[in-house]
Amino acid sequence: MKKLLLLRPEPGLSASAERARALGLEVLCCPLFRVERLEWDAPDPAEYDGLLLTSANAVREAGPQLSTLTDLPVHAVGPSTAAAARDAGLDVATTGSGNLADLLSVLPASLRLLHLAGQDHRSDGEGRIDRRITYRSVPVPDPGLPSLDGMVVAVHSPRAGKRLAELSGRRGTSAIAAISDTAATACGRGWAEIAVAEEPNDKSLLALAAGLCHKSGR
Repeated sequence: MKKLLLLRPEPGLSASAERARALGLEVLCCPLFRVERLEWDAPDPAEYDGLLLTSANAVREAGPQLSTLTDLPVHAVGPSTAAAARDAGLDVATTGSGNLADLLSVLPASLRLLHLAGQDHRSDGEGRIDRRITYRSVPVPDPGLPSLDGMVVAVHSPRAGKRLAELSGRRGTSAIAAISDTAATACGRGWAEIAVAEEPNDKSLLALAAGLCHKSGR
């Protein structure tokens, strides 16, 4: 069985590693980024109909300002983000499957949404969304990337794919499990295999990675 390499930053890294080990996988961890909280000002909640959340880190790093927004119903992009919102005392009204465009398509166009996000975010919904940036992902200067020979690498974001492409050497015996088509493209060429998860979330990505890890051969 091939080893699985996880690249995402904490605290998502530990959560993914636990899920992967529960699938019987041998896991190595090498975060390429670290999460850094940013200062931001919470606006008047009366100006909005709901809170749009596309990242669990946006909630975790929001700080004390989040307490002023607890009356706003939350529209979360996926289950992990919804769970982080509930842990923070927020009321989740809508939970998507992991795709922002799909989530926005089921919400009334008249809703005034406040989006808490990371510095690197998708810009879907411009014109109906007011955005506040609560964190950024900073590259780890020397992450100590191990030899990728014969491994399966789980890529949780396009930024991680791009950084992996910059750092990786030999690729021909390694497989990529990517969370999205964009993340897969960012990894570049030369890999033994690149596969994309059925849904853009951690559960689907790890299921894909498990299948790749159990493929015969090195």
